[in-house]
Amino acid sequence: MSADSPSEAAAGDFEGYRRSDGRVGVRNDVLVLPSVICSHLVAEEIAERAGAVATPHDHGCAQLGADNDQTERTLVSLGENPNVAGTVVVGLGCEEVQSDAVAAALDERGFPVREVAIQDAGGTDACIDAGVAAVDDLRAETDAASVGGASLGDLTVGVVVDDLAESTVERANPLVAGLADRVLDAGGRVLVAGNERYAAHPMETRARVKRSAESAVDAFLERHRDLPARATRVSADAREAGFDAATGFAGDHPLADVVAYGERAEADGLSLVDAPSRFEEAATGLAAAGANLVVHVTADGVPAGHPIVPVLKVSGDADTLAALPDDIDVDAREADAADLVDAVRDVADGRKTRAEAHGLTEFALTRVGPSM
Repeated sequence: MSADSPSEAAAGDFEGYRRSDGRVGVRNDVLVLPSVICSHLVAEEIAERAGAVATPHDHGCAQLGADNDQTERTLVSLGENPNVAGTVVVGLGCEEVQSDAVAAALDERGFPVREVAIQDAGGTDACIDAGVAAVDDLRAETDAASVGGASLGDLTVGVVVDDLAESTVERANPLVAGLADRVLDAGGRVLVAGNERYAAHPMETRARVKRSAESAVDAFLERHRDLPARATRVSADAREAGFDAATGFAGDHPLADVVAYGERAEADGLSLVDAPSRFEEAATGLAAAGANLVVHVTADGVPAGHPIVPVLKVSGDADTLAALPDDIDVDAREADAADLVDAVRDVADGRKTRAEAHGLTEFALTRVGPSM
């Protein structure tokens, strides 16, 4: 995109990919989506040969009940992400999460999709060939996706903060809060992960919701009430730090909804995705909910990105910034909220994040319970 005038930059205009459902993507990738662990190597090979993106994972087999249902709905929702131009679902043929069921769900909702299965295709090599052809077919079909001016109000920004370090609370969180408020004021959506932070402060969480979201928040808090505390420093520190420190990255807007893991966010405004603060699981939950860009605050300098959404790294930790200068996008010690808004706009306009440039991606799904 050509350089904008200051007034245009302030408006947050960028070139996006408008989908048939009206949402705007900031990338235009064909997704090769394995429905099961048994097909993820084939899916990766298809993506490598065809210049697509893949989401290898260890799910879809020997999962039970709610755990199996969550995996399937997450995979379907990932195919609906506005960054995805079309999806090739790759199965084995005998899994719990069947590739034809995932493909059928996407097709019923009007999203471009193809399906291949190793056993149906006649083996690995034949399935790879069929998958590459399917990617090429989808790319030809979706290359006509309209490209035009978009604004911050068209964005759905995901936010995950994986620690409660002093540098995060005092330096990084205020920047992200400023970004969240700016996107929401423009009419966009902001999705935040970190269920353990909100569950640790039920009274404060209830006080920060819109009336229309009260029942959803109560159900969320009830679900977490009897769950054992997560064995992470975030869950332990959230109670001690207080609600404002634990959730200050979300800005001043009230919660409009709570979104189950793997479901697509529908409410306008600020929503809590019922995902933990662990980056890999949170990023997948945010992408499934519809985030087309994720801001990740990390004092530890976790460098990984995500296959479907660009991940913008923010840190205010001096040691991390000194040790990993090429892995952090925004130095919270020197930037302000306006700088972060500009960085988000640039990434939405096509500039690669550090993780994208390095080709670093992680993909994981939250489990409801143990597999067999």
